[in-house]
Amino acid sequence: MCRSIKTLREPFTPQVTDADIEAAALQYVRKISGFRAPAAHNAAAFDAAVAAVTEATRTLLDQLVVRGAGPTAADRPAALSEVDQREAAATAPSHG
Repeated sequence: MCRSIKTLREPFTPQVTDADIEAAALQYVRKISGFRAPAAHNAAAFDAAVAAVTEATRTLLDQLVVRGAGPTAADRPAALSEVDQREAAATAPSHG
């Protein structure tokens, strides 16, 4: 494990920036490749790997569900509307 890569998921890191994700991806690719900076003939492969790991990390963080942490970033708007629906149902007159 790369010691300089920090945990990027909630609740360990409440606010994750693109720079955080890109830095973690770069550290990972450096560790796996063994190169701090690749030679010119490996630069394209290195940069493509960093971009792929960055995107995979974004996807992972967007889809992770942490128990007890509430809705994921992708679910928050839907979760808010569910709360609004419950509140509206609780205050609506009953027809019974």
